[in-house]
Amino acid sequence: MTSESGGPRCDRGAGDAAGHPAPGENDPLRRFAGIWCRAVHPLAATTMTPDEFEGYLLPLAHRLSAALRSSPFDTEAAYEVGAALVDAQCTEPDALPAILGVIDAHLVSCSPPGAPLSRAPLSRPPGETFPGPSGESFPDPSDEPTHKPLADDEARARCVRLQHALAAGFVRELRERERDEQEAISRAAMVARTEAEKALHASEAKFQAVFEGAVIGVGIAGLDGEVLVVNDAMARMFGGMDFFRPGRNVTEFVHPDDVPGAHELYRELVNGERDHFRIEKPHYRDDGSELWTNLTVTLLRDSSGAPQYQLALAEDITEHRRLRERLRYEATHDELTGLPNRTLFLERLDQVLAADADAERFGVCYLDLDGFKAVNDSLGHAVGDRMLEAVAERLQRCVKAPTELLARVGGDEFLALVTGPAAQADGAGLARRMLAALAEPVRIEGRELRVRASIGVVDGRAGEIERAEVLRSADITMYRAKAAGGNRYEIADADSNARVIARHSLTNGLPSALEKGEFFIEYQPLVRLTDGTVRGAEALVRWLHPLHGVLGPDQFIPLAEDTGLIVPLGRWVLEQAARQAREWRDAAEDDESLRVNVNLSPCQLSHPTLVSDTVAVLENAGLCPSALCLEVTENDLIGADETALRPLRQLADLGVDIALDDFGTGYSNLSYLRRLPVSQLKLDRSFTRGMQRAPADPVDVKIVEGIVSLAHTLDLAVTVEGVETAVQAEHLRGLGCDTAQGWYYARPGPPERLHTLALADAS
Repeated sequence: MTSESGGPRCDRGAGDAAGHPAPGENDPLRRFAGIWCRAVHPLAATTMTPDEFEGYLLPLAHRLSAALRSSPFDTEAAYEVGAALVDAQCTEPDALPAILGVIDAHLVSCSPPGAPLSRAPLSRPPGETFPGPSGESFPDPSDEPTHKPLADDEARARCVRLQHALAAGFVRELRERERDEQEAISRAAMVARTEAEKALHASEAKFQAVFEGAVIGVGIAGLDGEVLVVNDAMARMFGGMDFFRPGRNVTEFVHPDDVPGAHELYRELVNGERDHFRIEKPHYRDDGSELWTNLTVTLLRDSSGAPQYQLALAEDITEHRRLRERLRYEATHDELTGLPNRTLFLERLDQVLAADADAERFGVCYLDLDGFKAVNDSLGHAVGDRMLEAVAERLQRCVKAPTELLARVGGDEFLALVTGPAAQADGAGLARRMLAALAEPVRIEGRELRVRASIGVVDGRAGEIERAEVLRSADITMYRAKAAGGNRYEIADADSNARVIARHSLTNGLPSALEKGEFFIEYQPLVRLTDGTVRGAEALVRWLHPLHGVLGPDQFIPLAEDTGLIVPLGRWVLEQAARQAREWRDAAEDDESLRVNVNLSPCQLSHPTLVSDTVAVLENAGLCPSALCLEVTENDLIGADETALRPLRQLADLGVDIALDDFGTGYSNLSYLRRLPVSQLKLDRSFTRGMQRAPADPVDVKIVEGIVSLAHTLDLAVTVEGVETAVQAEHLRGLGCDTAQGWYYARPGPPERLHTLALADAS
């Protein structure tokens, strides 16, 4: 049945036309509607009785319950419920907090997250709709599909979002109604002024009716600002009619948070230079509380057009303003730490950068925790969150001046902004304070966790640099601090940043470089010292970069190792070198000449396909294993266990030579050589520099002599790197070294030159 006021209600005892039993007092949503009614009805201006009002609320409760468990989740129903409550005259100032309070306290408990959708039957046939106060229809909630159960946490989160949506719908509908009333009042006021010339008494009666019955506040003041009359709605907003005591002047309503230019707008209006203005304005009540109004002030003129009065229309938007400020705070602050978030930081930075070019300088500190991922991975995200809270608290204590701002902009990333004439010094000082604040371990659940951080400091002047450049420079500088070992700060430097950017550019270009064929190989001869003949060559990869020209391996091999590209690149080098060695042997018609040496990186040594890839390359090239020598640096084998050495042993068993490169630069015990599957030692050039001139350095001579003796005792050949003079070559020959390479014989070059040298030896 329908109440006399148009609101639907449900009988408590009878069943509906479809035979469903009527919901009783034990129905959770019926109880929710009853609680809702008792909380809101005394605060509403509705003409419905409590029972009628409860009947009006019941379908709205069903809509909220269904929306709480809808899939996908949608807050539109709550938005419409808010509008429907305005239609039911729930427009008193205390009504909305009461509505939201009941929903917050009871909606989830009356709609258990783990329970299926309650199909509370109503006293109407299925499919029929509930009429709303404005003529719209709400569907029978019992016809809605069953929704999936919800976890308690998700139900509470959804309930909060439904409250926000309901409040937004409530405020929007209320503002539209009040705006309509405001426009009606303005039109009525203008009509009243016009009709006054014809029937003054009738117009005053009409205006008085509108004036007293308006929901929004209406007040009239003279051009001198003295308040002449206000309606009851205006008096209630300001705490009572005593606020507008005789002699009260609107110029007394100044507030520190008034919008800039508000006084100028008022001056122009009372001088007749404008007819109206509209602003959001705060006011202090007599008790010190704050009231926010949407204020429209209109100039009333006499029949000759001369300014006569000012008419003020005020809409109380205090609750809406608080809701908006709360939502704004949530949107601009980090939920975990309470610090400003990236959005607010960028807004403040943009304000600084938009200032005049001669404004004070600014500085930015970009802080990133070192090794924070390991904390999350090993101890869990709960411990990681507590660590971030502790870090944020310590960092916040470092930010003391009003010209400093700290924000959390990512998982373990923080940004600080400083302004002032000494921004660079202040930024560096702030970085030092932050590192000092993090020096003491953080205690969490009985553990002491050490906190390390890397900080990049950038400074500049407004108007000279853009936001993107500031953040990029800070990011690069922070990573420079990490690369230098971490737990330190670095100051932005154009040259250093350029090197980092170039390294980043090379890293990004590596994958496509292999696909585009930008790599090539040069070969440096390996010469037998006893007769000076070419016995082979070392393959050295080069990168012909489209922008930077020819790059040596020291400029890109570390990058390839960091990115994992070293494995496909190393296989490519091995394939090219093996094919070239086969061509040399075919041209010389000698399967025993011209071996090729290829370097292996640590990543290749540990790769599971090293042996199978090498065998496949040799078979495809038609090259015997003895024509290939793989060079491994001494440092890569220091401390290697049998598992790590197994691939090298397998290759050595196949006939591939293994050379220990850069021998003498590590700290391994010489007896360690006995267990390595190597057949050659490549002596580092640092041991033979003293032999480049006569007389030779006796210490270098003794060292090399001892290494050669040891190597030959272990049946290992010795190759010397970096031979640059004939004197040096003669010394090494006399000490019994087997082969040598260096600029004295030839620089690295194309494979054709090596073939020419080999033919010259043969002739």
